[in-house]
Amino acid sequence: MAKPRIMFFHDSRHPLIYMYEPPMQQAEMEAAVDELVGTPVEALMFCLGDGRTVLHDTRVGELWGDNVERWPHLVFQRAHRNASQMIRGGLDPLRVVCERARAKGLLIYPTLLVQQGRGPREQDVRCSEFRFGSQHLEIGAQGELPPGFPGTTCLDFVHEEVRQERFALIEEVLRNYPVEGFELQMNYQPYYFHPSNCKKGRQLMTDWIERVYQAVKQSGKGRELVIRIPASIKGCMEVGLDVREWLRRGIADVLVGQNFSGPELLDQMADFRPLVKAARGSGCRVLAAIQSLVDSDRLSDASIEMVRAGACNYWAQGVDGLYLAHWFGNWPYQAPFYEKLRELPHPEVMAPKDKTYFIPTETGRYPNPIREPGLEMVLPAPLHLKQPVALPLQISDDLRRWQQAGRVHRVLLRVRVMGLNERHRLRFCLNSKALPLERIRVINETYRMKAPRYRTGSGYWFVFRLDQGHWPRRGENLLEITLLKTDPQALPEIRVRDVELEISYLMGRHFNRGQDADLGPWENSFS
Repeated sequence: MAKPRIMFFHDSRHPLIYMYEPPMQQAEMEAAVDELVGTPVEALMFCLGDGRTVLHDTRVGELWGDNVERWPHLVFQRAHRNASQMIRGGLDPLRVVCERARAKGLLIYPTLLVQQGRGPREQDVRCSEFRFGSQHLEIGAQGELPPGFPGTTCLDFVHEEVRQERFALIEEVLRNYPVEGFELQMNYQPYYFHPSNCKKGRQLMTDWIERVYQAVKQSGKGRELVIRIPASIKGCMEVGLDVREWLRRGIADVLVGQNFSGPELLDQMADFRPLVKAARGSGCRVLAAIQSLVDSDRLSDASIEMVRAGACNYWAQGVDGLYLAHWFGNWPYQAPFYEKLRELPHPEVMAPKDKTYFIPTETGRYPNPIREPGLEMVLPAPLHLKQPVALPLQISDDLRRWQQAGRVHRVLLRVRVMGLNERHRLRFCLNSKALPLERIRVINETYRMKAPRYRTGSGYWFVFRLDQGHWPRRGENLLEITLLKTDPQALPEIRVRDVELEISYLMGRHFNRGQDADLGPWENSFS
């Protein structure tokens, strides 16, 4: 079987079973496959519903909504009606998708959301009877949890009953459906043990992973086990996932490292190098999960320039492929979606094309984005008088090479600092070189009546058009920002909120950029 480099996660719900009125038709279910035909996507990772309940014909699990009499959420009711009506009519939704994928030459891996918490019965209509009746098996049942622990109502995998319930569902799918393998999505709510049991839990989880791996291999020739995990190996260990031991035992075919699984945000600065290094020589491939949501005050979805920047950064770290983790959120798919897909497998094609890099920051929906265990947010970063703030910025562009070819158009560095007024003074250094203030444009956004998406607090943009002497280098860069002078009468906290680097290229030496004929002096061409 081919080893896919580009995998696409489809949650089976939002762009599919939620969208169509019951009774759902076979052709509508097959759209999950048809919409990706002719793209670089080689493998469809198709989610088994909610994970606690499923949307296919099961004998060992529970069908989504079978335990619900009254529905507070009509979309969840629609999912139940679509799935149950298809099954009664002889069309198992999962089988329909699997067979369509086979017919269209797309590899398919069912995906199980291994862990998820539980809400109140009257509200959590996607939950199973097993979960409602197993509260004594939850992590919180042991008590003595640290304040704010996010996995209180998650199942504790220290219990054999928990591990067996999960395994039975996996085994049934492997036995009954024509698939190329199976994916464990272990980064959905990555909390599996009471914190006091994590050391013991690592061994239990490793043994369970090995059991799943053996079931995958015994179920069909060439089948693979894919496991999605937090990108931080240290973070994995903290929650009972001993990734290095999995690699030592050879019980995973593909590891997918992911950041921002919860808020689904693009993180171009994600570091997959420790995972790549750990897997070297093990036979296990490492894929980087790339997402497409930005949710800034100006953009919802990432532009093609942002997607390129993230993809090139990931390829430069030596990953074996890309995992498109939340791209189904772009549905219904239009030309820009397919344009972004087209280049993804080819870093050498993307190299001399426009890119926009940015450091992840707070967003409209996520003022405090949840990060995976072992990871922290860099922005926003508070500024204190005469105390430099150092911000790492990773880029993959070889600007010197493309300048020699006459291809670099311009390099812009944009920094937004909140809480400033005209009396404050700042210093900016990139890789220990002070950025000249004569090459700066300052944009005053102390007050905005409107914004493209939502308004942020008061701030200033500082926009530098970088000359060659101040260009960033390929790989690691360090931006230092120092507050030199403050206004003692101004009370708001001063903080760096946004850092963006825009690199634009020419198609060839001396080519125009379309707008060049109308440009005046370059000082007036900032954007």
